[in-house]
Formats: sequence, C-alpha cells, structure tokens
Amino acid sequence: MSRIRRLLPLVLLLAVGCAPSEDSASSSTRATENPGTGSRSPVARPRVVFLGDSLTAGLGLPREQSVPSLVQARLDAAGYNYEVVNAGVSGDTSAGGLSRLDWSLDGDVDVLVIELGANDGLRGLPPAQMKKNLEEIVTRAKSRGITVILTGMEAPPNYGPLYTAEFRNVFKDLADDHDVAFVPFFLEGVAGNPTLNQRDGIHPNAEGARIVEQLVWQTLEPVLEK
Repeated sequence: MSRIRRLLPLVLLLAVGCAPSEDSASSSTRATENPGTGSRSPVARPRVVFLGDSLTAGLGLPREQSVPSLVQARLDAAGYNYEVVNAGVSGDTSAGGLSRLDWSLDGDVDVLVIELGANDGLRGLPPAQMKKNLEEIVTRAKSRGITVILTGMEAPPNYGPLYTAEFRNVFKDLADDHDVAFVPFFLEGVAGNPTLNQRDGIHPNAEGARIVEQLVWQTLEPVLEK
C-alpha cells in the first residue's frame, strides 16, 4: 500500500478528533491502603504527563484501555513509582495544548509526552505556527527540568505533498533542535489497519492502543528511574 493510501484514514481520524469526549481529560491519583485502618490516602508520586488530543484521551475506549492507562499498568507491573496523568482533550490543537500547559504540568512532573498536531493538520493550519506552539511547550517544560518525549503525526494528504512534508519535518526538526526523545509517528503500525481500529475505522481499538503503548514505551522506559 502506498504511503498516501496508508495515510488516508488520518483524514477521518483527525475529523473525529475534533469531537468532544467525556473522557477527554483525566488524571489518575493513586492511593495506598493504610494498614490497620482500612482507609485509603493519596500518595504523591512523580508524574508522567501525556499532553494530547483524542488519541491520548482514548476516544471510544474505556478509560483503562487508553494509552496513558496502559502505560500506567506497565509501570506498576515493572516496579516503577510513577503516576500517569492523561491530559488528552479531543479536538485540541497545538495552540490548545499550549494554552493549558501550566495546568497539565501541575505537581511533580518528571516526564512530558507530547502528542499534538493532528488537528492542526486537519484544519490546514500553518506548520510554522504549529512548530512555534510545540517549541514553546518543549522549551517551557525543559526549563522546569522535565524530560520531554515528542511524538510525531502525519498530515492528511489532501493538502498536497509540500504541506505534508513540511508538516512532518516540524516534529523531527524540533526533536533535533531541542535534543528530546522522539517517536516519529504516534500511530505507526496502526493507522490504516482495520483490524487495529474501532468500527469507525478511525481511532485505535483496544489492540491498536496496546501497539501504540508499546511504541511509546520503547522511548519512555529508558528515561525512567526505578
């Protein structure tokens, strides 16, 4: 299958990504059992924040099957003491992510995973403006001592090869310029595969989300401390 045919489902994916979701933004506060009392009290842990759109929010999936929740389960199983925060908002652009950055970075944040830009591509927004927004997010996070992981996205092909190439290069250039960990395509191996997407053929299903989680984990795990 040609690259263009492979990316055609992204046009629909991005369109649905503009729809609001009741699960679009959530943070999980972990608790621990208090021996002898049976009460539960919150335990503050360093955080891994996923800042993104509907792909992060887990549109169409139970909360526990979203990519951030799958990462939390893997962290817990591997003995890592982190709290994962799902700061995904369906329909969000890079500008939207920037506007709520301070709120998203509340608490002891160690790692920020940035998954933004899909809706910029849907709307045909200038890649230069997207780059400016993402660069501000990266810069502000790094100034706080937060490790940044940037994930890339592809633009729908209907804007032409020049736009899609410029769009794609924004992510690589930012990763190179700011020396941050990089996942070139958040939906690598999932986009365009009907067996890995929901009935709408757009958003990853539970199996697809697990593949995305595994892809992110390969970049996330090396920067964590047990």
